[in-house]
This record gives sequence, structure tokens and C-alpha cells, in this order.
Amino acid sequence: MPSYPRALLRALLPVPLLIPLTACGAPAGSPAGANDAAAGAGAAPGYPYTVTNCGVSSTYQAPPRRAVAMNQHATEILLALGLEEKMAGTAYLDDAVLPAYRPAYDKIKVLAKEYPSKEVLLGANPDFVYGGYSSAFDKAQGRDREGLAKSGINSRLSVEYCTDGKVGLEQLRTEITEVARTFGVPERGDKLIADEQRRIDAVRGRVKDKARPAVFVYDSGEASAFTSGGKGIGNEIVSLAGGTNVFADLEDTFGDVSWEKVIERKPEVVLIYDYGGTTVEAKKQRLLNDPALAQVPAVRNQRFVVLPLSSAVLGVRVADAVESLGGGLHPDAA
Repeated sequence: MPSYPRALLRALLPVPLLIPLTACGAPAGSPAGANDAAAGAGAAPGYPYTVTNCGVSSTYQAPPRRAVAMNQHATEILLALGLEEKMAGTAYLDDAVLPAYRPAYDKIKVLAKEYPSKEVLLGANPDFVYGGYSSAFDKAQGRDREGLAKSGINSRLSVEYCTDGKVGLEQLRTEITEVARTFGVPERGDKLIADEQRRIDAVRGRVKDKARPAVFVYDSGEASAFTSGGKGIGNEIVSLAGGTNVFADLEDTFGDVSWEKVIERKPEVVLIYDYGGTTVEAKKQRLLNDPALAQVPAVRNQRFVVLPLSSAVLGVRVADAVESLGGGLHPDAA
């Protein structure tokens, strides 16, 4: 997984999905190869398309033809939009891709287990690079967006990393809508968004009258607990699934809290994020074997639920996560 202090920072907010954003089109410089040719012959139907993403403005004269996705949720968004034939490479999975996308994924070249070097990335001859986390565009590694632009390569960073305040379903819609529009398949984006919303709304309807159990999100940690704060997707998935995050008052996407505070807040359920070298069972044992936690209701009753870390990002697994967690918190409403 990307090299953050102890976990990836990400967020979602349960706001009704908004009308797709409309970006204006204007002629401008084009990325490597694909758009140069299109510009010379006139823009493709529906183009030029100009979009400003995380402070970077890009104009497309035609859909990208050689996209590279770095990070799992970026890869899965492209696959969910049926764009595998437009992908020249992929890199950095946190876990297995969703089974529905596996056949398409297996046709794409994996550039690196983690992030590819600048040389490997440029060797794929991309015209578009899509990063799920800001670490995808590490300047020290020569992958910064400005440097890619100088090489004629357009890029996109998930809006999770340039949104003021909380990130929620509004940003999910923006992400999917703008990616779909960039590739000239806006109708696929609309369909994907509608499906996510329908599934989330169904869970919310089933749990709306249920008591909301207090949930402690356990990402990792020994001396202290690394947990989901109030700004991130973890908090919002808990809320959408019919629970209450006991650290919703933590003013961050993720953060460290003391075990004393965990004890004080008496969570009824522990939500464990599954990823990396520490197994779910090892995390459970960390909690069960700590005498100080013995009287915490969730630990005493061994009430644990699990989500893969890849669900805790601004991607196509939001509805999956809400459905799964909703069933774990409210099995009688599943």
C-alpha cells in the first residue's frame, strides 16, 4: 500500500449525489501521441473537453488511448467503466481486484507491484496517468504531474486529495463523472453512479429505524489505536450502514487515539480494516488479549466485522462496503 504513516487517508460523506458536473471545452495543448493526432485532424465528437482537477487544467481533443492507473481504486474505476482496452498499464493493488473485473484486469500489463519508477512509467508510453493517492505523483520519484505534463502526458488525481472539508458521495459522483467524460463514455458513468446510489439507498432504508450501535474502527496500532476520524470514508460508511463512529469527533480522516479513549467510549462493535501484513485474526487477538479492553462491550462480546481496506477509498466499492457493514451491524435487516 502507499507509504503513509500507518494507513491511507481517505474520506466519503453521505450527501445525495448531485447533478453531473459540466466542464467547458476549449482548445489547448494535448497529451502524448493520441491527442496530438486528434488535434491535427480536428477534435473527436464531444471534444475538446477541458477539466480542472486538483488545480491542474487539462484539455482533451480525444479520449486517452494509453492510460496507466496507479492504485487499486483508480484501476477499478476504469474497469467499472469498461475501459480496459484503453489501459496501457496498472500498478499498486492493496488486495485482489473485484471478481467481476478480474478477466479484464488480467489483460492489462502490471507495471510494478507498488509504484513504478519514472522510467518504467514512461516506458509504457502513457497519454494519461490516473493516481488514486497523492503519493502516486511523488515529485522525488519523478512522477509529479507537472513533470508528466512537460512530457506531454495528462494526469488525474482522485478528488479525495484536493477537497476542502469532508469528502462524500458528491465527490464520488464528481470523480466518476469526470473520468467517464474524459474517456468519452458519460453514459457509463451515469449508470455506475445510479447503481451505487440505488444500493446505498436500499441499505439506508433497511436500517433507518434501527438502533445505531457504537462502532470503533480499528485500522492498526499497538501502543495506540489508528482509527477512522470524522472526515473520512470510514465515518461515512459507518453512518450509511446504520452505526455511529465513536471517534466521529476526530477532526481528520484517520488519526491516533489512546486505548484509554477507546475504553471510555465503550464501542459495541469493532470494524477491522483488512490489509497488509497484519492479518485480521492478529488484530482480533491484539484486542482480545489486552486485559484493559476486557470490559469493552465489543471485545467482551467478540463482536467484530471486517472490511477490506480497498473499500475505504473514493472508488466503486462504496456500495459494497455499505451493504457488507450494514449486514454486519444489523443482520436482522439484511
